[in-house]
Amino acid sequence: MAEHTHANELRKAEHRLQAAQLAGDIAALDQLLDDRLIFTFGPDGKCYTKQDDLQVHRSRQQVLTKVMEEDLTVLVEGRTGVTWFLGAVEGTFASASFAARLRYTRTWIHDDDHGWRVVAAHASPVDGDSLPTASTTSRNRSTSS
Repeated sequence: MAEHTHANELRKAEHRLQAAQLAGDIAALDQLLDDRLIFTFGPDGKCYTKQDDLQVHRSRQQVLTKVMEEDLTVLVEGRTGVTWFLGAVEGTFASASFAARLRYTRTWIHDDDHGWRVVAAHASPVDGDSLPTASTTSRNRSTSS
């Protein structure tokens, strides 16, 4: 598969992931998250697994009501890809409402049987005025090495 095609497919996978998170679609999340997933989030840097992530959606402990992408950068090298998402996320967690502007960095792997799957992810809150500049990224840019 050509690198450009891989980048387009990875962008589509990222958008499927966002839609699955918003819908609480456990089946789609299960397909898009690799079994070895490690997700780092929060001020304490705690790590979560795929099963942890699926459980918060399954139990509805976390319910997202908004996932609004402001910027998405995609990089593909062979069968490994990285997405950098910047956007607004809103919902509830443990019955408490939240709204945050977050930067997600996701590392994806591709194989012919499963397509693109997230194997590692990190999310951090972003200051409201911290937009990427044209020199560091461009909106919806695909970068292939």
